[in-house]
Amino acid sequence: MVYVFLADGFEIIEAMAPIDMLRRANVGVTTVGVDKKVIISSCGIPVTADIVSNEFEFKDVEAVIIPGGSQGVINLEKSSLVQSVIDEAVQNGILICAICAGPSLLGHKGLLKGISATCYPGFEEALEGTVISDKYVVADGDFITARGAGVCIEFGLEIVRELVGEEAAETVRSTIQCM
Repeated sequence: MVYVFLADGFEIIEAMAPIDMLRRANVGVTTVGVDKKVIISSCGIPVTADIVSNEFEFKDVEAVIIPGGSQGVINLEKSSLVQSVIDEAVQNGILICAICAGPSLLGHKGLLKGISATCYPGFEEALEGTVISDKYVVADGDFITARGAGVCIEFGLEIVRELVGEEAAETVRSTIQCM
C-alpha cells in the first residue's frame, strides 16, 4: 500500500496526480489526513482523506508520498506521526517520495545527504549535503524527489516505475496520452 499524507495547505495536483497514476497501475493507495478527515488544499479545495492519522498503522507500506505546498509541508513536518512514519520507512528501506517543498522535510531530517535529489527552486538550502540535480524528477536509492506541480505526472509515473516496473509506467503513460 502507498500512503499519501495530507495536511492543510497541501498542493492538490501534487497529491492527486500521483494517486491517479498509481491507481491506474492497480497499486493500492490510501490518503491519510493529518489530524482530521477533511483537509483543505492550498487552493481552498477540501479533500476527504481515506483515513485520519490516528487510524494509520505501519503495515504493508510500499511507499510514502509527501506532496508539496509550503504550508502543507510545514504542517506535515509538525506531525509526530509523519515524522515517525518517515523514520520507520527509512529503517525498513521503503520508498519515500516527495515533491516541491516536500523534499525540504526530508532534508531537515538529514535523509538526503550524499544522494541526488531535487525540489522546488528556493528550497535547496534545506537539502544540505544533497547533490542537487537539475532534473525535474530524480530517483536515487529509496527516494524519489520532484520539483513541482508541472512535473507531478512524471513524478507519479516514476513511482509506478519503481513499484511495479517500466511496462506498467509506460502503459499508464500511453493510456493518459502523455508524451
